[in-house]
Amino acid sequence: MDAPLLSPHLLHFARSRHSEPPRHLGTRHDANGVFLTEAGNTIVCHVKPGTPTEAALRAARRRYMAMPEARQFAFTAEDSLHMTLFQGVLGRNRRLPFWPEGVALDTPLEAMDELFLERLDRLEPGAAFKVSLIEAAPSGLIVEGATAADRHAMADWRNRLADLFGYRHPDHDHYVFHITFTYPITWLDDEVLPAWQDMLAAVAEDIRQQAPVLDLRAPAFCRFRDMNLFEEIRVLEPARA
Repeated sequence: MDAPLLSPHLLHFARSRHSEPPRHLGTRHDANGVFLTEAGNTIVCHVKPGTPTEAALRAARRRYMAMPEARQFAFTAEDSLHMTLFQGVLGRNRRLPFWPEGVALDTPLEAMDELFLERLDRLEPGAAFKVSLIEAAPSGLIVEGATAADRHAMADWRNRLADLFGYRHPDHDHYVFHITFTYPITWLDDEVLPAWQDMLAAVAEDIRQQAPVLDLRAPAFCRFRDMNLFEEIRVLEPARA
């Protein structure tokens, strides 16, 4: 195996790189790929239904599922395809800096939803932005703003939301935008990595051909019970140009 030819994002899933199990095993999903209750809220941009983007991403997901090692991954629901713009709060992660300053750590999630909705009343919306694919990885797609202006707009949205909600995750300034297809149950054996690299490269090329700019809906504040459904509570329309 010629390791330098393999993407760092793929190598992250290599069994030889880990002595520990995947970090979400047992909390976000079980060893059978069934998603567990992990309630919280978030702000995401769902993929627009009925678009070439949706068709391309569904086709990509099917190629992941056709891999011999697909059973080593928990696949999120096809209807939940989205890009997270800003992380909300998780009921199981009640600590700073993952929780708003000055808000009791035992506040029920329903009350947190209401608090965030109240704060969103004061939100100055950011600019509209477009997103394109950087790379396909075993967990899904890594994306970014299609242009420098789009990347600036996405960072601006995140800064506005962080100031409004009162917390910033440690990765706030270098957050990697993504569209999740899977979570690993077990790591990939090193000898299968070249086949995965070929599949991922083909997926990325097909998406770039079919959807060079990904068609996403406006950001929306959502609540969720697990990783299979993100219920839109309030759409955050971008500022008018």
